[in-house]
Amino acid sequence: MPKFFVTPQDIVGKKITLTGENEKHIKTVLRAREGEEITVCDGEGTDYQCRILSLERGVVTEVLSSAPCDVEPETKITLYQGLPKADKMEWIIQKCVELGIERIVPVSTERAIVKLDKKEGKKLERWQKIAEAAAKQSGRGIIPQMGESVLTFKEAVAEAAKLDGALIPYEKEEERGIRQFVQGFSGKTVGVFIGPEGGFAPEEIQLAQEAGILPVTLGKRILRTETAGMTTVALLLYELG
Repeated sequence: MPKFFVTPQDIVGKKITLTGENEKHIKTVLRAREGEEITVCDGEGTDYQCRILSLERGVVTEVLSSAPCDVEPETKITLYQGLPKADKMEWIIQKCVELGIERIVPVSTERAIVKLDKKEGKKLERWQKIAEAAAKQSGRGIIPQMGESVLTFKEAVAEAAKLDGALIPYEKEEERGIRQFVQGFSGKTVGVFIGPEGGFAPEEIQLAQEAGILPVTLGKRILRTETAGMTTVALLLYELG
């Protein structure tokens, strides 16, 4: 049974009413009936076990119990993803959300071929929907958020510098790996920089290092942009426990 996300404002006392896509899915896909139970999440880390009371105007449910969602990692990871070609960004968002990422920020870099321009708003909206769908599928306790806009690399570095730590996989780094990064880390927020197909320019690596963002190696092989982010997030969460 999938998890359905609502906003805290949708929860009124012991009643939660689901509308829109949630209502459509419950009625037409699941073909749920009155009396059946579903899991509803407020998107802020609390799950509600609910019983369906009515299917006439929306899906009206009563809350049977609530509990903190225990699937969220303690460390909050933000992915700063250089804009990739075609639909690779959708794949990256989907898989990183499944793994447990907190936030994804699209970044325009020197070697990025893709330029969103006028399409930026529609793309960000679509990407947010993909993040929500992946959160539902994987049973997350929150819906990871897309950045409000595409940042320049300089803007992304300035934002990441405010986190407890940040790293940037770089093929010329040979000593420091994810494990070494984690051994010197004691914070709760981490930024991960991933380049587009052409990687980062040397000037971008230098700018990142000057801001305290640490280069790391992911091994002897060079990974594709759609693989590098997932690998880094998975290794980070594994090492952080």
